[in-house]
Amino acid sequence: MAVTLREVALRAGVSRSAVSRTFTEGASVSAKTRAKVEKAARELGYSPNALASSLTTGRTKMVGMVSNNFHNPIFLEVFDLFTRGLQDRGLRPLLLNLTDEQVPEDSVRMLRQYSVDGVVVASSTLPQDFSKAFKDAGMPVVHAFGRASTAPEVHVVGIDNVASGRLAARTLLARGYRDIAFLGGPTTATTTQDRYTGFMAELASHSEVTVSHSFAGSYSFEAGRSEMIRLLESRPAEAYFCGDDVLSIGALSAIQDSGYSCPGDIGILGLNDMEMARWNNINLTTLHQPIGEIVASSIELMVATLENREMTPEARVFSCSVVERGTLRPAP
Repeated sequence: MAVTLREVALRAGVSRSAVSRTFTEGASVSAKTRAKVEKAARELGYSPNALASSLTTGRTKMVGMVSNNFHNPIFLEVFDLFTRGLQDRGLRPLLLNLTDEQVPEDSVRMLRQYSVDGVVVASSTLPQDFSKAFKDAGMPVVHAFGRASTAPEVHVVGIDNVASGRLAARTLLARGYRDIAFLGGPTTATTTQDRYTGFMAELASHSEVTVSHSFAGSYSFEAGRSEMIRLLESRPAEAYFCGDDVLSIGALSAIQDSGYSCPGDIGILGLNDMEMARWNNINLTTLHQPIGEIVASSIELMVATLENREMTPEARVFSCSVVERGTLRPAP
């Protein structure tokens, strides 16, 4: 049988209202009383009722975490970090899969049903109007892995994808590749657009280099493999910046199954540094995206916004770095 608030009050020698105030955020209670109540609660194994607390405070401590990238293995790490990080802050994550959602208003209605205190949009491919729709509905919003701007409408945390595209181009040039290509994700994704923009801009002044580009239908193994199989039907480039690790691994699979070697015949550069990229049979050279820092910063902004809903939206931008492994020829 569950321990009641009355039993805690009797054990602590205080009133039931004192117990209630102890477990109500922002309520006034002396340090001495708080210590007595918390000691009694621990001894009895008492846990405050979250629903009852939400009725008192008007807050559920529930944070909606929405994404459409559940098929991408990198987001297993993202979800693990987010859920543990939110729970460590006393918040309760609610996962919402928007893979098949096209209309932001439907997602707003779903989250309203759960009375969430705030929303974390953890996606690089959801349209930006999803984040704005949550904000317009009065929900504090943080867009993790979103597109930063100088005047963001919601909090945005992620990498500079244009700069990452430039870094990828410099990485391939430094290894002597002169016939190089961009293999991106879906053209509707801002990450694809920005990585492509940076990649092509960095190569614009290198007339000695042959550059081509193509796009996969999604950030997935199957899409990367399918697009590389198509590219191998004609003359492939010397090296590809695939714009995402899971695309890269799909492309690598097609290269190996077609009788080519990597990096001997074709070089591959990814982006993310997901755990699978470190496996010995893959050993992918990639750009490291600081996912742990992005998640921690997103949670920090969410907590701050829940405490101050008038907080001005800000953009926090992190840099990528090259991780040397085995799918590019060595730098001279």
